[in-house]
Amino acid sequence: MVIYSIKDIEKLSGVKAHTLRMWEKRYDIVTPRRTETNIRYYLEEDLQKILNIALLNKNGIKISKIASMKPGEISSKVAEISEIDTQHEGQVDGLMLSMFELNETKFSRILNKHIESEGMEETMDKVIYPFLDRISSMWFTGSIKGVHESFVTHIIRRKLHVVIDQLKTEPTGSKCIIYLPEGETQELSLLYLHFVLKHRGHDVINLGTNVAIIDVLEAQSILQAKCIFTFFNDSFTDMDLQPYLDNLSRHVTDCKICISGYQTVSQQLEPKDNVVILNSINDLTDAAII
Repeated sequence: MVIYSIKDIEKLSGVKAHTLRMWEKRYDIVTPRRTETNIRYYLEEDLQKILNIALLNKNGIKISKIASMKPGEISSKVAEISEIDTQHEGQVDGLMLSMFELNETKFSRILNKHIESEGMEETMDKVIYPFLDRISSMWFTGSIKGVHESFVTHIIRRKLHVVIDQLKTEPTGSKCIIYLPEGETQELSLLYLHFVLKHRGHDVINLGTNVAIIDVLEAQSILQAKCIFTFFNDSFTDMDLQPYLDNLSRHVTDCKICISGYQTVSQQLEPKDNVVILNSINDLTDAAII
């Protein structure tokens, strides 16, 4: 059983804590449990109810009206809004609900609709990344179960594979190697980078995950790529990243090395001339870099 504090609920639903307290006091629409020391806490069914209420409220239905609705009415209205909602915030809320229900059909439908109307880059920027940001901290605190993480990452990974495969244009730009080093697990960013670079006409060679540096050097000796991209988030948390970068830079002097991720900003790096530290996915997709 997962127990949520009011701060957890605030992060996951986007509803401020003081608003939740007002709903509780004025409308009795949400009734949290309390510890022996009178501290509010919520269970999974409470979170799902709050997500439903928040989605309806953000779509113009007053809380007083929602408070008078029966559970079946709320569910029906939420399903209706999830089908037609074109606002990014509403779509993120819809993804949250789908995740907690483990409803793959609804989750995929929301993503597919946005991808078809706005494209994959807009969907990643306006829907998927805000959704992942909202729940990321909760994975580490245990407020979201591992099954939820596996559920959403599998679906998003599958969508990215599809859009990459659908790009049929012949490469006209520079050759790029992308990979994740040993110990790195954030494959979604790698796949999105693959899509963006390929979409811009570059010849992308994706070496995949958990790649040893010797294999990167071997690939570069064969391909003579103009740029190498990689991320450092989970890797190098307990060791200095600088020697790795110096080694890579020393062996690929004829190539630009673009790096990003938490470790690139948390460690005091002194990049060589051919190493570029990028702060966001938007920097990574800047055509001027390559």
